[in-house]
Amino acid sequence: MRTFNYSAIKEQKWDLDVLGLIAAIYKEAGKQELYLRQRPEELEKLVEIAKIQSTEASNAIEGIVTTSTRIRQLVEEKTTPRNRDEQEIAGYRDVLSIIHESFGAIPITRNYILQLHKILYSHMNNPLAGRTKSVQNYITATYPDGHVETLFTPLAPYETPEALDRICEEYNRVIGNMELEPLIAIPVFVHDFLCIHPVNDGNGRMSRLLTTLLLYRNGFYVGKYISLEAKIAKNKDLYYDALAQAQTGWHEGTEDVVPFIKYLLGTILAAYKDFEDRVALVGTKLSALEMVRRASKNRIGRFNKQDIRELCPTLSDSSIEGALRKLVAAGELKKEGKGKNTCYFRLN
Repeated sequence: MRTFNYSAIKEQKWDLDVLGLIAAIYKEAGKQELYLRQRPEELEKLVEIAKIQSTEASNAIEGIVTTSTRIRQLVEEKTTPRNRDEQEIAGYRDVLSIIHESFGAIPITRNYILQLHKILYSHMNNPLAGRTKSVQNYITATYPDGHVETLFTPLAPYETPEALDRICEEYNRVIGNMELEPLIAIPVFVHDFLCIHPVNDGNGRMSRLLTTLLLYRNGFYVGKYISLEAKIAKNKDLYYDALAQAQTGWHEGTEDVVPFIKYLLGTILAAYKDFEDRVALVGTKLSALEMVRRASKNRIGRFNKQDIRELCPTLSDSSIEGALRKLVAAGELKKEGKGKNTCYFRLN
């Protein structure tokens, strides 16, 4: 049986990359707190947009999709699910809303995690919802030629309840006793959760919801305004690579979790940086053209419509497309490629 001792982590010597990421996140969190006090009403515009992007992206990573219009309607609770994918999307929306509204009242325990998992499947008849796994699961990769390879074998079902209890106890102890920096403890906990893979289905989505919950409980609220899930989805190969590196030797307790810590901290910091850029655009009354112009100036090298959409979440796709056409016509941007491969770069 794999053992867990989070107290031992504090003895590790962290490299400058990890320490620099932690320092930068605290600095950005302080700046965000200032924005929240000074301009709370303007920032509310970002909350609903982040909910939509988080719900869409986290499900899309697992191949659970519907149209952008349906996602928005489901998150805003203006419609009901039409199929299995939309039922799962609605469940994610519900759990995310609970975390947003009640994070301080959700203890980090096996029972509460399983309660959230049950809500994740509340719009469908899933007898395994809210229970630890009943059969062995595997983390696999499917290659272009069709063959499937097992990348990692999580804990067996009989080991799972105790392991889930243990990581919750260890996390709560080191956080409660202030033994370990929260920005180290959170990635370690999430990594262990993914290695245990405690439920039959929904492990990836639960890990992302738990990341948001743990960040909120420790005073890092960036996920409320900028979708962490969208950032993970955009570079999901980096996510899987970091996870694979950190899983080696996990069963023996000899794993190096640093690649996953760096990945998650880098994602959190990138979200804080986006928050600052987005506030600058949302907080001023600008035309769509000027918003897209300023957003394009924040991009280095080539960018696409999705990059602009992330910085200008209050604009519709048609407004962004129209502004990009005008900037190309004016000679400020150059357009390359066609269809999904279309990208732009600044000429001045």
